[in-house]
Amino acid sequence: MSQNVTDSNGKISVKERIAYGFGDFSSNIMYSAMSAFLMFYYTDIVGVGAAAVGVIMLCSRLFDGVSDLIMGIIIDRTNSKYGKARVWILRLVIPYAIGTVLLFAVPTGWTQTAKLIYIFFSYNLAFTVLFTGINLPYATLTALMTQNQYERSVLSIFRMILATTGTLFIKTCTLPVVKFFGNDAHAWTYTFIVFGILEIITFMITFFGTKERVGNDPEAKKENVSVKDGFKALLKNKYWFMATLNLILIFVAQGVNGSAEVYYTKNVLGNSNLIGTFSVALQVTQIICMFFIAIFVKKYGKRNVLMAGAAIMIIGYGIMAVAGTSVPVLIIGCAARGIGNSGISACMFAMVTDTIEYGEWKTGVRTEGLINSAASFGQKLGNGLSTVLLGVILNIGGYVGSAKVQTSGALTAIKAGYIYVPIILTLIQIGVLYFYHLDKEYEGILSDLNERKAAK
Repeated sequence: MSQNVTDSNGKISVKERIAYGFGDFSSNIMYSAMSAFLMFYYTDIVGVGAAAVGVIMLCSRLFDGVSDLIMGIIIDRTNSKYGKARVWILRLVIPYAIGTVLLFAVPTGWTQTAKLIYIFFSYNLAFTVLFTGINLPYATLTALMTQNQYERSVLSIFRMILATTGTLFIKTCTLPVVKFFGNDAHAWTYTFIVFGILEIITFMITFFGTKERVGNDPEAKKENVSVKDGFKALLKNKYWFMATLNLILIFVAQGVNGSAEVYYTKNVLGNSNLIGTFSVALQVTQIICMFFIAIFVKKYGKRNVLMAGAAIMIIGYGIMAVAGTSVPVLIIGCAARGIGNSGISACMFAMVTDTIEYGEWKTGVRTEGLINSAASFGQKLGNGLSTVLLGVILNIGGYVGSAKVQTSGALTAIKAGYIYVPIILTLIQIGVLYFYHLDKEYEGILSDLNERKAAK
């Protein structure tokens, strides 16, 4: 069903915004579980070395680059009654849930080599193939729902509210549910069977509750941009480079911190249950702030709000650095990070989406799928690099998963991964965003694009 041009710039209903957001709730069941618990599951439950897992995940990034770009091309060439992006949610939601379960179903009785082979194949199936196949169309859906810059910001806010809720759910519920099922290797598998069912339900809410409005013109469907021309256009899109580098830095920082948290609470604070406490402080604060962030985005723009969020994030890390083992002060630091992360999360994906119009204006080529696929690769590269980086840090510090008491070097390494490395990466992020000026140029670009289309 085609819809007219005005629909692509109109207001999105609250119901549709919420339905869209549920997709990232589902995505974050897998993503947050990988960030917060997968390394711990591999080292402390399955019994494989952190460095070996880090190498596997780094190698997997090469496959990720290929899968992201292939999926982006597929999206750009998809033409179904459900649109370009929504149809892939329907097709892949059940395999995606199965892939999540396979991540946490490593046969513990196998040899080290066999375990690592299983980890390699299950990780790449779940993350490189299935997560890419369903999350990339979901990310592209924003650009296909509306061309209104503010509405995209609001969609991104709803997306991140539900994404943060998904992260909070995983961080607070995973260990208690694992304990409920027996607190052994099988319990992890049972836990993610339950979570996999929830993934299916929440992604289907997105499928049934959203509409694609942009690019639904029958004449536009006849245009077929070659892969070569798409890549040429991408390389000329300076703002895409900045937005993607920003994503990489964000996800490396968040990934290192998130993966280190289970080690920090267990070995430095002596209480793994504090993961839930810290998550509530951070995620609930973030969710509350995100209900008000649209006001600041509308007034100051995405780039400025994101930079301010990054600065507040650094302050939060600083509070945690001086807190020592004081749990109340650490909670304050987490809450401050939640305030900062509300600004970061609300804008980081919407900034990538805005570069689609800039690229079309600059080159005459519009490729929603390819731009989002390259940005998705940046996101997953950041996640993979964070795992590798933490693995290297732990290895240098002499961390041993089976040891009852860690050395001082291992504890220092854990603190570095949890606090100091994220501070450095966030400072670099602010430096990159200093050169991003698309917010001020966007309305003029969109107006020029509409004039070109009218002239045709």
